[in-house]
Amino acid sequence: MNQVANTTERGQRKVRLGTVIADKMNKTVIVQVGTSKAHRLYKKTVQQRTRFKVHDEKNECGVGDLVRITETRPISKEKRWRVLEIVEKAK
Repeated sequence: MNQVANTTERGQRKVRLGTVIADKMNKTVIVQVGTSKAHRLYKKTVQQRTRFKVHDEKNECGVGDLVRITETRPISKEKRWRVLEIVEKAK
């Protein structure tokens, strides 16, 4: 049993690429992540958008920035993601 405790590894965390759509809160930004899925019956590609509240420790992100976010432990009631890096700043 002790052997299992020593070899436990943390699983892979989810990573998403999205656009910052709001930065009004302190240390928090809202990031919209778009995915496309095929409709079950009609097989047409359908766009799906999800909004995440993301922790931004240094308040670096601005509206329109392309950011990479990762899953993390719960930081507040709705924040479970944090900014990994700013891929591209808004023009």
